[in-house]
Amino acid sequence: MSRRIQSGVMLIEAMVGILIFSIGVLALVGLQAVAIKASAEAKYRADASYLANAIVGRMWNEKPANLVNYRHRPTSTAGQLCQPTGTDSSDDNVTAWLAKVAALLPGADATLQQIAVDTATNQVSVSVCWVSPQDSLPHRHTIIAYINK
Repeated sequence: MSRRIQSGVMLIEAMVGILIFSIGVLALVGLQAVAIKASAEAKYRADASYLANAIVGRMWNEKPANLVNYRHRPTSTAGQLCQPTGTDSSDDNVTAWLAKVAALLPGADATLQQIAVDTATNQVSVSVCWVSPQDSLPHRHTIIAYINK
């Protein structure tokens, strides 16, 4: 009689075990998706840092009087992230740099990028902006350097 009462219990135990295992596997898949997104964002931030430093490095090779040619959309409204205004630079170094930015970062067209130069102090501010494929808001990396010769 005790066999008849216990029949099917092993099947229920196996199903509960499969359920627990399946939940664990789904959790790992979700964790992997988050890790891939974080890795992509880290790459974008590293690329933005590299690009900002690259244009500042070019500016170090210029005469201080030529720094104004690097200005690209040098003004911005307070609270407006990645919406610089002003004139675009026609300097060859800047246009080549803008092409690199657009090639390396997603959603990073020239209208989002900003290079501001204060000729009185030779302070340079470079902002690199991009929009990740899964985001609607832009990301920004800004560096400030003083170019003294």
